[in-house]
This record gives sequence, structure tokens and C-alpha cells, in this order.
Amino acid sequence: MATTKIYIVYYSLHGHVEIMAREIHRGVNSVEGVEATLWQVPETLSSVILQKVKAPPKADDVPEIRPEQLVEADGFLFGSPSRFGVMASQFKAFFDATDEIWKKQALAGKPAGIFWSTGFHGGGQELTALTAVTQLAHHGMIFVPLGYTFGSGMFEMDAVKGGSAYGSGTFAADGSRQPTELELQQAFYQGKYVAQIAKKLKN
Repeated sequence: MATTKIYIVYYSLHGHVEIMAREIHRGVNSVEGVEATLWQVPETLSSVILQKVKAPPKADDVPEIRPEQLVEADGFLFGSPSRFGVMASQFKAFFDATDEIWKKQALAGKPAGIFWSTGFHGGGQELTALTAVTQLAHHGMIFVPLGYTFGSGMFEMDAVKGGSAYGSGTFAADGSRQPTELELQQAFYQGKYVAQIAKKLKN
């Protein structure tokens, strides 16, 4: 049986989405016959701006991806922080550069999930995912939401928890808050869940 390849493609300015991406990576790799690869989308901000916003260095063990490389994967998980309620411009710029594979509909029929980070409850926990779905639709990809398959963790009310039926998420607050154990568990679950679906679709 051929290996199912899942690409986890993300943009992370302050590291929150990267932490989620690495947990999703673990979840994908927990499924037998599925192989996960982490990728970063290219940065569009200058080094001067990155220094001013106190952005940490990018992960040196995660390469940047080129749009044409997407065709090599059988499924995806796309992660981005929210900017004014929608995906970050860096990720949008990456999708804007996929016109050549869009013309060929080379990604049509491939499953994809969405994950994210926002500053607070009204910062786009669901809107970021919903607006990202337009990118998937134009490529003909199959959006894979979590629904409520994560079980009791979806109904946590005693602690702040990101994520929703659309995918896993975290809150960054002013940048100081890090993903909680429950948010990481949901991220792991999402990776596993999407991997299982992608495997079924391929085989």
C-alpha cells in the first residue's frame, strides 16, 4: 500500500501556529501508512519590521515551500494566525501565487484541514477558517472540518480553549499566552483525523 503524504503548511509570526503545527505533525504521523511533512510559507515582512515586532527567528528545521510543491501531497493541513479576522497576508500571498496549479486544478479532490491562532475570542476563531475555505474551494480541495468528533474536549467551559468545529485553534492574547494542553490535544487529534480521511481517499 502506497504511503499517504500529508503536508502541514503554516505561517507563524510569534510561534503559536508553529507549536500547533508540530503537534498536528505528531498526530498525522501516528497513523500507520501516513507520512507528514512540515513546511513554512515564505515571509513577506522585511527583517527590520520583524525586529520591530519582536518576532523570533523562523524554525531552521522547517523549509519554505513553493506553490508547485503542493501537488506532491495527498492531503493538507493549513495553519495561519488571524489578522483582522482572516488569514495572515503572508499566507494569502502564498495562495495568490498558486495560479499555475489552479489553472490545472492539480489539487482538486485532495482533503485539507485548517488550524489557526487568534489574539482573543472575537479575533477570528471561526472567521479565519471560514475565509480560508474560499482558497480550498477555488482549488477544488475537500475541506475537512473537525465537526464535534473531538468529543468532550469540544465542550470545555472551565478554561479558555481555542478551536471549533472548523478546526483546532489557540489564543495568543498579547503574545504571551501559549497553547494549552487541551488545545494541543485537539491539534494532535486533528492531524490524526485528517490523516485517516486522506488515507481512505487515496486507497
